[in-house]
Formats: sequence, structure tokens, C-alpha cells
Amino acid sequence: MMLPPRRALALGAGAVGVMVAGLVAWIAVTIYSAPWPQRATTVVIAEGSGVGAIAEQLHREGVLKYPAALRLLVRLRGASSKLHAGEYAFAPRQSADAILRRLLIGGIAPYARVTIPEGFTARQIAQRLAAAGLGDERTYERIFLRTPLTIDGQRTVNMEGFLFPDTYDFEHHASPRENAARMVTEFVGRLPPDALERAHALGMTIPQVVTVASLIEREAKVDGERALMAGVYYHRLQLDMPLEVDATIEYALPAHHAVVTYRDLSVDSPYNTYRHTGLPPTPIANPGAASLHAAFEPQVSPYLYYVYRGQGHHAFARTLAEQQANIARYLK
Repeated sequence: MMLPPRRALALGAGAVGVMVAGLVAWIAVTIYSAPWPQRATTVVIAEGSGVGAIAEQLHREGVLKYPAALRLLVRLRGASSKLHAGEYAFAPRQSADAILRRLLIGGIAPYARVTIPEGFTARQIAQRLAAAGLGDERTYERIFLRTPLTIDGQRTVNMEGFLFPDTYDFEHHASPRENAARMVTEFVGRLPPDALERAHALGMTIPQVVTVASLIEREAKVDGERALMAGVYYHRLQLDMPLEVDATIEYALPAHHAVVTYRDLSVDSPYNTYRHTGLPPTPIANPGAASLHAAFEPQVSPYLYYVYRGQGHHAFARTLAEQQANIARYLK
């Protein structure tokens, strides 16, 4: 049926208007929904808050980069009366569209914030993630301790040492393997850009340098001694001397003893650096940034020994006689 010219013109103009509005909306949502925050943020939306107030609040608190994007989305979807007040935990890198979906669902935190301390072992990390409700402890242990990695073309035994200690916001729906991959990715990002060259200059592979970093992490108490301690380890390795690091004994023992006794030094394990020369088979912990830096940039010195002298510090020695004197002074 032919429409009257005026009506046809009106419908045509309306269709064009809808198309233009749709295009503008698409551009706004695509461009202005760009992710912004790097870490999850907790926000409390008060009862009775309007769309404009919510958008501005989310912008102030670093959740939403462009308030106009959220206002436009709410208007397009007719959702102004459907937004929920309450406490929200917005995960990082969410678009305006994802934020709106959260506001329509309500304030249920989609993530768990977990702090992994420096020096934690893979098993300790598995325990902490399971305690946070992020999966089964045994599943994490299997992933951490049975999955080899390839770091700059060099294969590792497993993930021990390569799970970077930090505070993470893990999404509840993420799998244990995804969470493990995230920690490994963070570790790789913390390596120096020239890590491979530095490792080769030390006569090491990157996994071997990370193993040294794990020894430093478990033995050093203050940052100022980390590079010096690294120098001791490399010096002993060059001379084919056993490293004799107590922390490797702790790792070798089934219960991971906090205090090593003389009897423990005879434990039959490839991690026993009193009985075996060279590095242990894997890192013995997951080192932080300071220990990694020290392992890649050791302080060269004549020292071959050290002993704890209290208040976080160690006494370093060049000869066995000096070491025995330090032991007599500080440990007896």
C-alpha cells in the first residue's frame, strides 16, 4: 500500500533518527566504556541515589572512567529504576556495560582479595587460596607442583618459585588453573627485561637464578643483605662447595620445620644442600621482587659464609675460621 508522501517522509526521518541515535550510542559505549582501574575497588551506593549521582560517584572512586557512558547505557535500556543500592566490589578492567550489569544484579562481591606473602611455598599458597573459597587445595597443589613451565625457552620442573607473591583480586568464577596462570604471568612481568642475558653472565639459566632468589627469600631478613647473600651463594657454587643453606633443609623435611636441628642435616633429600653440591632441584619458595633483584644483581665479595647475629642481620666471613669465630660469638 502506498503511503501519503508526508507520512512516508515522517517515517523515513524517524528511521534515520533511530539509526543515528543507535550509531551515537554504539560509539559512546564502545569508546567511553574503556576499562580504567588496575585493582578492585569497594564502593557503597546509598539508597535513593540517582543514575547521575551513581555515575559521578563511580568516577570519583576510580571505577568508571566516563560517567556519560553509564548514563547513556541506563537510558537506552530503561534501567534507571532498576539499579540497586549497597556495597559493591568492582573488579579491575570492567567496562561501563559490565558495571551496569553489576548494578542491576546487586552488591555481591565477584572476587576474593588474597595476599600471598613473599617466601610462601606452593603448598602454602594452595592452602591460602582454598581458605579464600577459590577452589580445592589438592587441585591447586597438583597444578602448582606437577605443571612445568617454559621461561624464555627453559623448562622448569614445576611452578614452585614462579608464583609471584602479591595481593590479588581473584574472581570467584575463575578456575584454579586460571588463578595459577595469573600469578605466573605476574612473575614473568617482574623479571628484568634482560633477564636471559644477566642469567647467562652468571653462568646460569633463569630458573636457576630464581632458585637462588628463593634461597635469599627464605634466608635474608633485611633488604640490605640480599645482594651480599646472593654473592655468597654464587661464590660457593663456583668453588663447587655445598651451599649449606638451612632453609633447604626446612623444605626437605615433611613438616617444613621452622627450626633446623643438627639431626635434620642428615635428611636424605636432593634438597639437602649440606649433603649435595649445586642448587636444589627447584626453588624452595616463591621470591618477591627484592630477592629476584638481588639474585640477578649479586654483590661480589670474598665472603663464603654467614651466620645469623640477631635483629635481622648476619655476620659474613671469608674463611671457615672466621665463620667458627662468628658462630662462637653469636650462637653460643
